[in-house]
Amino acid sequence: MTETDKERAVMLGEYAVANKATVRAAAKHFGISKSTVHKDLTERLPKTSPALWKQVRELLELNKRERHIRGGLATKHKYELSRRKPVDTR
Repeated sequence: MTETDKERAVMLGEYAVANKATVRAAAKHFGISKSTVHKDLTERLPKTSPALWKQVRELLELNKRERHIRGGLATKHKYELSRRKPVDTR
């Protein structure tokens, strides 16, 4: 593990905790893949910063418990948008 990997893991952990961000949101913010974010947070961060890892682990567990709710809301929103029919202006 290089220094840049360690630094990135800490940056991702601090961002996730401060913003209560999901893995997907953190990946989008930093412009890296979800796989990289997940690996940094679950494998590299515990070795680099155990105290921060504890906070991140709690956040990841919370996001995991709530993801079915977010998925349901996204589906609901999708179908609400599809029900709106364009107004015929002829």
